[in-house]
Amino acid sequence: MIRTLKIVPALIVFIGLGSAGFDAVETPKRLSLWPNGAPGSEARRKEPEVAKDYWVRNIHDPSIEVFLPPADRATGAGVVVVPGGGHRLLVYKAEGQEPAEFLNSLGVAAFALKHRLAREEGSTYSIERDARADAYRALRLVRSRAQEWHLDSNRIGIMGFSAGGEVVGLVAYGDGNGDAQAADPVDRVNGRPDFTIFIYPGPLAVPASIPKTAPPAFLLAATDDPCCAAPTVKLLQMYRDAGVTAEAHIFQKGGHGFNMGQRSTLASVHAWPQRLADWLKDSGITAPAP
Repeated sequence: MIRTLKIVPALIVFIGLGSAGFDAVETPKRLSLWPNGAPGSEARRKEPEVAKDYWVRNIHDPSIEVFLPPADRATGAGVVVVPGGGHRLLVYKAEGQEPAEFLNSLGVAAFALKHRLAREEGSTYSIERDARADAYRALRLVRSRAQEWHLDSNRIGIMGFSAGGEVVGLVAYGDGNGDAQAADPVDRVNGRPDFTIFIYPGPLAVPASIPKTAPPAFLLAATDDPCCAAPTVKLLQMYRDAGVTAEAHIFQKGGHGFNMGQRSTLASVHAWPQRLADWLKDSGITAPAP
């Protein structure tokens, strides 16, 4: 687990990624979403995160870690990645770092989000207020630095696993308009994602309705997932009813929480990231920037 980093000269680290096919990346750079602290959390922003093995929690200074692809592979697309964890913790390694590294292998910049947790013991946060605000702020921050990171500001999406998929649902359907009068220039930027990726999303990802202006979506789950197969299927039907482009993959087996699939013995689950790569290509998202 990568803990909070200070800005240091770039180091090269070698990571075994199996089928991801990406051999080396720069140590990712951590950026606080709000330099002076998240609204309502300013007093706790200096509390250290708690991390062990694959997870992290006690997040009071929400942040993104920046994973940029090699310049010769970069497509100009970017994705904010939201890990799952039931809003009690974040499965940060398997559903934050590993997806970011895979996206980098496709030439997509990735930004792994650590948002405030509403169901952690003793939490005073809410999913609809704080996690949603953190996701919108991450999208705005990435879009505000598109020129610096060589991104196309019209190809900024968001990807979420399980509870992270619920966070995606909270930012997917509004207009995302920024506040033109905001003192902070980042808050003036539009936070609407240009595309969405739901990986076994939880039930809170299902809205009351999907507007015809919703961004295109990629949906994926396993039939035997006890919590999240039904929301995925329901979302697909809602996208169809709204006439919004969506692609769905519903596997026969796989259960819940198979992450990027590399630890699964099921061929379909093991290979699922290629389905995402195909969708990104077919949708023109990973077409090289002009």
